[in-house]
Amino acid sequence: QVQLVESGGGLVQPGGSLRLSCAASGIIFNWYHMGWYRQAPGNQRELVALIRSGGSNNYADSVKGRFTISRDNAKNMVYLQMNSLKPEDTAVYYCNAARSGDPRNYWGQGTQVTVSS
Repeated sequence: QVQLVESGGGLVQPGGSLRLSCAASGIIFNWYHMGWYRQAPGNQRELVALIRSGGSNNYADSVKGRFTISRDNAKNMVYLQMNSLKPEDTAVYYCNAARSGDPRNYWGQGTQVTVSS
């Protein structure tokens, strides 16, 4: 009954922008830390951005200053605004929900982001 559904991926030129969305259901959204991860072919899945239940943020060094994570608790939504996109940002982006002390981890199906001219 827990669902995370990503949207907003697509093809964009280098230097362009894209906004990803993740809609959550089946959880008490305000209690969860929400993260965006990405995985390129042959690479490990890596944490891109994290927004905690309390609202504080963390970013991977590679995206700091270019990406912004935000959440709307009233809508059970988390967003990733991606600016100044680079070809190395190309990956499948996944939404994740987790709570401290809870072994359960929830993932969306992923959305493809391709940065290419």
